[in-house]
Amino acid sequence: MPNHLSVLGIIHTAISIVALFFGFYASFRFGKINPLKGAGKWYTIFTVITCITGFPIMKTGHFTGAHGLGVMILILIPLAIYSRSFRILGNKAKYVETILMSGTLFFSMIPAIVETLTRLPISAPIAASPAASEIKSCLMILIVFFITGVTFQVRKLKEEKSVVANG
Repeated sequence: MPNHLSVLGIIHTAISIVALFFGFYASFRFGKINPLKGAGKWYTIFTVITCITGFPIMKTGHFTGAHGLGVMILILIPLAIYSRSFRILGNKAKYVETILMSGTLFFSMIPAIVETLTRLPISAPIAASPAASEIKSCLMILIVFFITGVTFQVRKLKEEKSVVANG
């Protein structure tokens, strides 16, 4: 069966896989995605490129939910980067940064799951449509992972804060 991705779709997919790799690596290695350092910086760069390359891709011929997620991600990234500059956040800025960056990874995973399950295997995709029960189940699992991950990250940040305060 032929590949149904355009050249831009193939490039976009490759870049998004690299972005997800850096995002998960930073999350597991450092407990958070720091948008300005190391793997987190690479995640941020590749995620922005992924969003931008995704906008011209319109297999339905119009703006979709995936495009909306791209817009949200492009809003959340600068908010996360500059969160420490917002005086109103005070010492909560590191929590905001961490939650927003985890949110970008969560939002990136939604179209990744939908596109993967509706396209693979090529001969007989797992899900017939984005509304399929298989996709809904995977998205529910993704929500659980996101909530669990953010809870873990916030607790870790609080522990670091108490170690510094007591140390």
